[in-house]
Amino acid sequence: MSDIRACGFTEFGDASVLRVLTVPMPEPGPGQVRVRVAAATVNPTDLGFRQGGRRLPDEVAAPYVPGMELAGVIDAVGPSVSPWQAGDRVMAAVSPAEPGGGAQAEYRVVDADQLARVPDGITLEAAATLPMNGMTVRTALDMLALPPGSTLAVTGSAGAVGQYAIQLGTYEGLTVIGDAAPGPDEELVRSFGARHVVPRGPGMAAAVRALYPSGVDAVLDAALLGPAILPTVRDGGQLLAVRPFQGETERGIAISLVLVGQHLHEGDRLASLAELAGNGVLTLRIAELLPAERAAEAHQRLAAGGVRGRLVLRF
Repeated sequence: MSDIRACGFTEFGDASVLRVLTVPMPEPGPGQVRVRVAAATVNPTDLGFRQGGRRLPDEVAAPYVPGMELAGVIDAVGPSVSPWQAGDRVMAAVSPAEPGGGAQAEYRVVDADQLARVPDGITLEAAATLPMNGMTVRTALDMLALPPGSTLAVTGSAGAVGQYAIQLGTYEGLTVIGDAAPGPDEELVRSFGARHVVPRGPGMAAAVRALYPSGVDAVLDAALLGPAILPTVRDGGQLLAVRPFQGETERGIAISLVLVGQHLHEGDRLASLAELAGNGVLTLRIAELLPAERAAEAHQRLAAGGVRGRLVLRF
């Protein structure tokens, strides 16, 4: 079949290496479907991937295609695929560190166990903002296993991971403390359901301790504050990081790392998040819809900071 368009690069570097390339049309094998991608998000992990920040398997060669979240419509199914069929609206989290590349392409072959159905009433562009960030938070909360009534502080609350952590944690009975810069972000974070909103940055720990003198039960460090946020946690509590923690623990605090790449084939769990989005528990936020040809601009804007919601590439 003919080649397809993909956002990609042949050498690592700054955003200028990104362009629209042509790659072979993928064909689904046993247990796989092919998705006609309508939308794929741009996430911080894509910036690191483009810069050469991760070791790739030998079988992954240029051109490299970033992207870990997509939504679209199944257009072909391989053998032994059930219950999926052509025409189904689906979303998935995928890895760019695989042969065939990531989500930012017109077509992507996806294993059936990675898929979740997009609920009626949710656009494909909005659905693309859920899989990776939602599964990151779902995995994080499952790892923390906090009982209802526990206290959870979230850094980076205005971002996608922070937002889902506040909304999902609140839905599951946790008391969630968010952070925000002065101004519109404060009201935004409150709208997610945060019980308290404190100033973001290195002073967050002191602000949280003023509210909870003994410390909170756990912190989800989406903003990568690292050791600066550790004093927020009570003795024997937990800190969950989305990148490797740079430092040592203290006071018996358990530090764990959430690696969403280990959970890409848990479509049933993604489906439960999709249902919550369909019911309005989780809010799907699009910062802007951009054509695939503007992928480099999306990377530059994300790197500059201040983006609220996800930049979404359309195909």
